[in-house]
Amino acid sequence: MGNSEAKKRLISNFFSLSVLQGANYILPLITLPYLVRVLGPEKFGLIMFAQAFIQYFIILTDYGFNLSATREISVNRENKEKVSEIFSSVMIIKLLFLLLSFIILTAVVFSFEKFRKDWIVYYLTFGIVIGQGFLPVWFFQGMESMKYITFFNLSARFIYALSIFIFIKEQQEYWKVPLFNSLGFIFACALSIYIIFKKFKVNFFLPDKERIFFYLKESLQFFLSRVSVSLYTFNNSFILGLFTNNTVVGYYSMAEKLYIASQQIYQPLVNALYPYVSHKRDKKTFKKIFLLALTLNTAAMISVFFFSEDIINIVYGKTFCDTVNLLKIFSIINIFVVPSILLGYPYLAALGYPKYANLSVIFSSIFHLSLLILLIILRMINVYTVVLATLLTELSVLIIRVYAVIKKDLWREK
Repeated sequence: MGNSEAKKRLISNFFSLSVLQGANYILPLITLPYLVRVLGPEKFGLIMFAQAFIQYFIILTDYGFNLSATREISVNRENKEKVSEIFSSVMIIKLLFLLLSFIILTAVVFSFEKFRKDWIVYYLTFGIVIGQGFLPVWFFQGMESMKYITFFNLSARFIYALSIFIFIKEQQEYWKVPLFNSLGFIFACALSIYIIFKKFKVNFFLPDKERIFFYLKESLQFFLSRVSVSLYTFNNSFILGLFTNNTVVGYYSMAEKLYIASQQIYQPLVNALYPYVSHKRDKKTFKKIFLLALTLNTAAMISVFFFSEDIINIVYGKTFCDTVNLLKIFSIINIFVVPSILLGYPYLAALGYPKYANLSVIFSSIFHLSLLILLIILRMINVYTVVLATLLTELSVLIIRVYAVIKKDLWREK
């Protein structure tokens, strides 16, 4: 495939991924103001706490395959037998981790009163693990053919959004939120797997143990990296829920949702660049995109900082002082996060240096966890100290990745 055709595919996949990411983050933002008003901070916080808890199981079932399997599929996409082997091995491993996750969930829910009293919320939220854990985004990314999964995911997201507005009218119906969310993911997952069998003619079979262990080993470093990232992302909501209350989690999550949404605008770019740079090793194109994204992101975050109160008023309907201040800090964090993300897997890992991308988050997660433990010991755990700890952590990730790029002389075009 020539460079011009490869770039056309990059643009096409970027567009598809943008639509997919838009569905994943813009539609929830449309429902977010409504949910906050109907459920109130306490019930909204409970839903966010349950989602933070369930994210651990999503990471376990993903096991880093969204990175490792994407690269394997991308490299071997012309070999149908190899593609079938990769797909089958990954799905079998995911199924085993899903069963393990359900056992752990049950043990936790019925061992602690905090979880047991809202058991239905946690089990309904667990449906996201089934849908999102088995959603083969990695397959379509590796094949650089995202239009199918984009269509199904978009349909599922619209169904979820409409269900929220139609069926949730009062606070007592809060349990329907995780139900509709889970059903949306499961719907998109089922249709995308159907396309893999129908369109791409993938054959599912039981590989030998050696093959399964090979893919387990290959993805281990990516899994450890994802676990590490969790310690300074959604883990914050979980820690706040354990040591404060659901209302505090609700206020924190209001700002965090906007922070994540603004950050994830760039995720389609990351997902499109990763297989492209892995395949073509085109540093020149990457550098142009990187500098443009850096400029736009910095300008956008400065605007968010100065208009935080207006943004919160528009989204949530009235001023939440803590949420406004948190959004200001999050906007500063995002100035460091976006270049850090772009230098990670779509550049360092794609060019053959995944160790530095992974070690940056592993080291920083240990640093972040140490800060959280210190805050707990000093009884200083609150929304402000947690978000400031996140700022220091994200800055450390960026510093390590910039150091790696300089050390390996990766910015220079050869």
